[in-house]
Amino acid sequence: MVRINRVYTGTGDEGQTSLVDGSRRSKADPRLEAVGTCDELNALLGMCLMEIDRLPRHEDGGNRSTVQRVQRIAGQALPRIQNELFDLGAELACPPSQLPQGMVVLEEAQASVLVDEMDAWLEELEPLTSFILPSGQGPEAVIHLTRTVTRRLERTVLRLAQSEGNGAVRPLVLVYINRLSDWFFVFGRWVCLALGNDESLWMPLGRRGPESGVGALIRKLNQSDEDFDQL
Repeated sequence: MVRINRVYTGTGDEGQTSLVDGSRRSKADPRLEAVGTCDELNALLGMCLMEIDRLPRHEDGGNRSTVQRVQRIAGQALPRIQNELFDLGAELACPPSQLPQGMVVLEEAQASVLVDEMDAWLEELEPLTSFILPSGQGPEAVIHLTRTVTRRLERTVLRLAQSEGNGAVRPLVLVYINRLSDWFFVFGRWVCLALGNDESLWMPLGRRGPESGVGALIRKLNQSDEDFDQL
């Protein structure tokens, strides 16, 4: 049982902190970078939950059942993943060989659940014909950001494995993170579909034609403002 009655200890004032096994490391150490990125990702899941919870459940004519559906799914799936990220962060805070006896770590079962949920969403989604721009009319934009931070966590854990050598990270950790990034991508697409929003597709440069920018529009609006002021 975790018991925290004081957050500040002063032991990290010189830029070091303790790992789970009690050893001291610089806060700039690759292992601490991985732990911090995992924590950052967890905080973004909190933002996803907040944005989804803010969706209006009613509109003219009655309830928005699709919003309630998204909120119900997110309300069960995202807190579960937040707990798993705490498990992951605790594991990353120590070399696998030094993990406390009896500590329960993520296994294939957690990665398999992510795959099963993706498969269920993909039954509803149309195949992509282009890459998606990271944007959205609702919570999709935050979900896209969460996906990109998941990929950064993956790169950070890979750098940790390369810096400390064999045995620095369990292979299943990288499997889970890779699945999780895919999960956020599919989840974002499903949320977009469920809410009736449009996906913004990337159009390659060769198909976009010459780009003139918005300079002319800026000048036109500025001139309109000046004309209005002169009235």
